[in-house]
Amino acid sequence: MTPKVPALKYSRDEITAAWQCASILLDYPDELLLSRLDLLDEVAASLPVKIGSGLLETIQFLRRPGVADTQSQYVDTFDTRRRGCLFLTYFSNGETRKRGLALLRIKQVYARAGLELAPEQLPDHLCVVLEFGALTDAKAGLKIILDNRAGLELLRLHLRETGSPWSGAIESVCATLPALKGTDHEIVARLIDEGPADEQVGLDTYGMPDLAPIQGGV
Repeated sequence: MTPKVPALKYSRDEITAAWQCASILLDYPDELLLSRLDLLDEVAASLPVKIGSGLLETIQFLRRPGVADTQSQYVDTFDTRRRGCLFLTYFSNGETRKRGLALLRIKQVYARAGLELAPEQLPDHLCVVLEFGALTDAKAGLKIILDNRAGLELLRLHLRETGSPWSGAIESVCATLPALKGTDHEIVARLIDEGPADEQVGLDTYGMPDLAPIQGGV
């Protein structure tokens, strides 16, 4: 029996735009990313406040002068703190053989959709998953995110509690997902305890329409 889950609140186009913006904003803040802030700002401002405001907060931070300082803060936020890790399967598996199997399953999802990653890319990096969901296969991308919801919620909570300027982008992504009941810490504890579903649930119950690949990007 297919489990009953809440439908997504936002339209296909709104979710696609939010995920694509977040994917770019959560990447390493190099000159290319910073050159795209005006366009990202325009897209984020067109979204409903609940999912657009967080993106705009992160964009505003990235506009500040001092690229080197911003890059240093990014590394300190995401590369040196385990709770700030952007690799979703790390939260539930750590550096174990089990994580290797989880990575393989995600990579197989990409392969079935015709996506081949560069050798240096890991398939569970949040930016990769969001871009895949936005541009290639929204339903499969949603499945990957929901299977790793505990890690995403733990990352969201960590960034919010530490006052990270990237918190807004994560909050935006989480706002596009089915609502969770309970306090933040209760939610994380419950999700970690329950773990991801073993079987492919009926994704139509998430309210996602049939999505064709979207050409181009933000």
